[in-house]
Amino acid sequence: MQPPKSLFSYRPYWAKRFGTAPLLPCTREEMDDLGWDACDIILVTGDAYVDHPSFGMAVIGRVLEAQGFRVGIIAQPDWTSADDFARLGRPNLFWGVTAGNMDSMVNRYTSDRKIRSDDAYTPGGKGGSRPDRSVLVYAQRCREAFSDVPLVIGGIEASLRRIAHYDYWSDKVRRSVLLDAKADLLVYGNGERQVVEIAHRLAAGEPVGQLRDIRGTGFVVNTLPEGWTEIDSQEIDSPGRVEAHPDPYASQAESKACDVVAAVDGEISVPVLRRTKIDREHSVIRMPSCEAVKQDPVLYAHASRVMHLETNPGNARAIVQRHGKRDVWLNPPPIPLTTRELDRVFELPYTRQPHVMYNNARIPAYEMIRFSVNIMRGCFGGCTFCSITEHEGRIIQNRSEDSIVREIETIRDTVPGFTGIISDVGGPTANMYRLACKSPKIEAACRKPSCVYPGICSNLKTDHAPLVRLYRRVRELPGIKKVLVASGLRYDLAVKSPEYVRELVTHHVGGYLKIAPEHTEAGPLSKMMKPGMGAYDTFKAMFEKYTREAGKKQYLIPYFIAAHPGTTDEDMMHLALWLKHNDFRADQVQTFLPSPMATATAMYHSGKNPLRRVRRHSETVPVPKGLRMRRLHKAFLRYHDANNWPLLRDALKRMGRADLIGNGKKHLIPAWQPRGTGEAQEGRRGKAVRGKAFRTQHTGLPDARGNAGRKSRRNRGGSTR
Repeated sequence: MQPPKSLFSYRPYWAKRFGTAPLLPCTREEMDDLGWDACDIILVTGDAYVDHPSFGMAVIGRVLEAQGFRVGIIAQPDWTSADDFARLGRPNLFWGVTAGNMDSMVNRYTSDRKIRSDDAYTPGGKGGSRPDRSVLVYAQRCREAFSDVPLVIGGIEASLRRIAHYDYWSDKVRRSVLLDAKADLLVYGNGERQVVEIAHRLAAGEPVGQLRDIRGTGFVVNTLPEGWTEIDSQEIDSPGRVEAHPDPYASQAESKACDVVAAVDGEISVPVLRRTKIDREHSVIRMPSCEAVKQDPVLYAHASRVMHLETNPGNARAIVQRHGKRDVWLNPPPIPLTTRELDRVFELPYTRQPHVMYNNARIPAYEMIRFSVNIMRGCFGGCTFCSITEHEGRIIQNRSEDSIVREIETIRDTVPGFTGIISDVGGPTANMYRLACKSPKIEAACRKPSCVYPGICSNLKTDHAPLVRLYRRVRELPGIKKVLVASGLRYDLAVKSPEYVRELVTHHVGGYLKIAPEHTEAGPLSKMMKPGMGAYDTFKAMFEKYTREAGKKQYLIPYFIAAHPGTTDEDMMHLALWLKHNDFRADQVQTFLPSPMATATAMYHSGKNPLRRVRRHSETVPVPKGLRMRRLHKAFLRYHDANNWPLLRDALKRMGRADLIGNGKKHLIPAWQPRGTGEAQEGRRGKAVRGKAFRTQHTGLPDARGNAGRKSRRNRGGSTR
């Protein structure tokens, strides 16, 4: 693997002479003010344009601007015609299209497939400002506006739909978004390296059809190029009968080079494998075709497993998947940014504010991150329901302390409304800053989907000292009153560093700290790749100890998921009993949402477990499907809500656990029913609105699982989303 070219080492494009734009232009008038006759690159996004490093299009736009390119932004365009897409004129180099910071379907629909009433990435929080499957619609309109301009799609929606994928909203396997969008290139993962190389090579006159060697990109080919060795994915991880494989990466030719010597005292000897060395840099893994995975859920689970095995930039190979008469080709993932590169990305001249065209309208997503600082990227947790690993990768990319300090000082000195409180110093996971494998060589060769499951890897450094030093330094900055940590915490790592827990609890908790056990039972936890409750109990004891020592009143907020693959009714019943025993009343609960490409989504669709070798008769995963079962699992999380009691009574009787119905402390739900709730209320209001608890109003931001926070009405002992 060759080291990549440094992100900011390219010779600047000639348009660098125009200087830095106060805001990337969204109108022809703004282009005129900058002296531009055209844009070199136009970025189309489903989010409002907020010039902040937490908004993907702002990052890509500013990175390209730093290379000397003139970049325009078309944010939340009117997609009913091509007119709005032509307002900045024809881009000289390419279109860049994204749905925004979220998959557009996750953004618009709940886990029950109901339309959300709002959109956190839109001024005023107004829903309906982007189309379903935004990448496809925007790409079509770009082609209508200027059909001869190269089209590049990216962002989370394109990234998670880069191969044939199960789509929860249509309940079927859809083909790669690359084909449906008719794009020239697909960029997956964090896209800085890819888009910079694409821009410079197109600017040098190279045709887009020749850009075939850029890591982190996908494209369509008719035939495999010469010099490449094709390896059938079933030789890597067979979904049928599994034969002995001395080398899991043996090609078909290698596998056939086995000689079985049959006659040594009448017994068969061990197979002898004669291997031919294969050039890994020119090997491509042939996945089951789109048509095959559509028809066979077992092959879908197998394909999901193989794809996740090929996500380490240090050893991943190219992947190819047949779609009809053409192949979708995916190059290996991009090389993570160095600390120096990441620092420069975050220190580009963002205004850290929404575009002035919004007239100070409230944008909920911006309000949440307005005074927050991102200190790292990536996550090596590997939670099967989460899309972070598939998009950002599991290698942590860290910023330097100095860069983080400079950003906090910029917030303090320039962002209107700052009161001295930094709302979050974190990232995808709050406490993975500077955690990495002890050996770069081992890290480059590792194929494990998680560094912390089923236990913390012995090669993983768990020293939280760099994070403790950072916390101490930033809270001592002049003008900073409080620095909070609001990102989700990996508590099984935190307990390895009591000093970190003490520092966190004493200085950086704003009354509540969110952590995510997700469940209490071994069955669903094993399918989530989450630790058991022992680590939670240890962390809870430490949290309470240091809270008492600090003389504060602080509480843990545990999050749980209902209806996750691997969960039975009995599992949810035991979770409800745990909640009651610990006096937790969860007002804000979430039901598993199968997001594209996630491992848990493969379980949901196939009923198989891709965490192990997938075979025809391998482990069958129980999958809660159907509205009634999913509502029941959600009702167990809200066992205290009287509207759920009729449903729970029926379920407990069916499960043979009527002993949990009664009016004592040992009972889960009472035998009596308050007037105006449950069945009595249901009779008046009709079946269509069954259960008030299932119609709470969305007000928060979606998390990594694609589920949204909801307005809390009561908090006793703890809280959830």
